[in-house]
Amino acid sequence: MEFLGFTLDIAALTDSALTLLFKVILALLIFVVGRWLAKKAIGVAKRIMVRSRLDDTVASFLSRLLYGVLLVIVALAALSKVGVQTTSVVAILGGAAIAIGLSLKDQLSNFAAGIMIVTFRPFVRGDYIQINGFTGTVTEITLINTHLTTINNHDIIVPNSEITTSATTNYTSLPNRRVDITIGIGYDADIKTAKDIMLSLAKNNPIAFSDPAPIVRVTNLGDNSVDLTLNVWTTNADWWDMQCDLLEQLKYALDDNKIDIPFPQRSVHVKGLDMLVNNMDQSQKLPINKD
Repeated sequence: MEFLGFTLDIAALTDSALTLLFKVILALLIFVVGRWLAKKAIGVAKRIMVRSRLDDTVASFLSRLLYGVLLVIVALAALSKVGVQTTSVVAILGGAAIAIGLSLKDQLSNFAAGIMIVTFRPFVRGDYIQINGFTGTVTEITLINTHLTTINNHDIIVPNSEITTSATTNYTSLPNRRVDITIGIGYDADIKTAKDIMLSLAKNNPIAFSDPAPIVRVTNLGDNSVDLTLNVWTTNADWWDMQCDLLEQLKYALDDNKIDIPFPQRSVHVKGLDMLVNNMDQSQKLPINKD
């Protein structure tokens, strides 16, 4: 058959069309079945992550990320059946991934650190922690940063990468906590009396533990005082209240027993002060000329 001067082979065209149609149908079938299998695989993976006590935020994000990767693989497999050269597509996707990774390297570092935090759980929401000099209660943990609320209600946002590369102090990860109070007394004071007072107040405190029992030791012979340190245990929830109560009670009890708590004193010498005073005295003695 001729068309516009060209000879057309109807049989060859029909065969090519049928072959192309078959490839398109096969590609669509691969894509539909592959997406269905990807969803099933993601559902199983998410249930495994939840059972392993992985954070819900991380589990959801990883599930979506894994689904996207599987969907790309399925799409490439379907395109290859149609005859598309997937090598170039993979190269383009790889170059785009590298460019995005370089531009977002800091965020990716925070993201990787966030995964480690929610996986290994060095702290959880509600813990009172210290990071890089910042102290507060953990109110939110995201994949990029962690929010701390201070006791005066300031919201501190710490990048996750700084948390994983710095020492973190978790004050509330354990149920009990020790109160340490150091008080300096004068060298002429009776050490035994002061220790008995401190121990008595600690033992009579209703929220103090009897096991381990409170103890007082001489911890330093300073320039102006003998330092006594009281160690007493309580629960994390009662730590702040007991420390404040004991400090106030110790001050009153030591004052009542005439045990002095010395404080640093400084003498200031002003050079030439005597000469200045003499000059002022001389000026006051000079006769006043009324003329």
